[in-house]
Amino acid sequence: MFRTLLRSLTALLLTAAAALTLAPAAQAAPAVRATDPFTTGSFPVAYTDLTVSASGRSYSARVWYPGTTAGANAPVATGTHPGLAFGHGFFQGIGQYESLLRHYASWGVITVAPKSQGGLFPSHTAFADDLNAALTWLTTQNGTAGSRFAGAVSTDRLALSGHSMGGGAALVAAGRNPAVATVSTLAAAETNPSAVTASGSLTIPVQYVGGSSDTIAKVADHQRKMYDAKQSASQLRVITGGFHCGFEDSSGIGCDSGTVTRATQLRLTYGITTAWLLHTLGVDSSLHDQVWGAAAQNLTGVTYTAKP
Repeated sequence: MFRTLLRSLTALLLTAAAALTLAPAAQAAPAVRATDPFTTGSFPVAYTDLTVSASGRSYSARVWYPGTTAGANAPVATGTHPGLAFGHGFFQGIGQYESLLRHYASWGVITVAPKSQGGLFPSHTAFADDLNAALTWLTTQNGTAGSRFAGAVSTDRLALSGHSMGGGAALVAAGRNPAVATVSTLAAAETNPSAVTASGSLTIPVQYVGGSSDTIAKVADHQRKMYDAKQSASQLRVITGGFHCGFEDSSGIGCDSGTVTRATQLRLTYGITTAWLLHTLGVDSSLHDQVWGAAAQNLTGVTYTAKP
């Protein structure tokens, strides 16, 4: 009996020792990396140039989208993806926003960038209609057999965005389109018809992003007025030292400058707008803290004002 008890006690001690030995290794295992919208997403980025025809409108556009491989005209990645229409700024080509739109596509967002209203005398109301036509076109393509985007669009997850004039037009467009679920704007400028008035009519989530050193569409004169007019859910995010043309990949004649580098401003823009779009479109609920919580409120280099 004594030998049996001794064997049992020895086995018990060996088991305990093994557990103690293994415990540190388990604790030292690397944690799963949290979603980081400031970095490039997991999808290869593809694009195609085409003519958008919808709602009685027709114009050239480039579409950036998640692909099975990177490059021109690649197949769309498996699954369904949110749709976004992005409006360029006054007298700006859509190539000025390539890095941002590629970033959205890498996170699974199909983004249509109209080339319309690019002259010296653009129509803001027409541009708003062009942005909505882009979303209508995406919805139609989703149900069109043989289309590259057939079955690839989450038609209940549609968004609008834009820079400067395009941001103002996006707000006007949202007021005309009940299919839009959320809006994110960059240095949005007052338009005709009024983006401020349009903001006041919106019940969907809206994000206004500006730069504190913007001398073209100053926060106090533009985005702050839009934010003040908008009820919840809305937020105003201001990049400290950010400038109007810092939301673009390069600056041209008449551009301003800020106290942060373009690379820093763009990185902050990628993160705060991608988190907003993915969260408010219902793609990733885990991003709540980066949109409304402590992570958003304490992000270095960006002030936070919100009506959750």
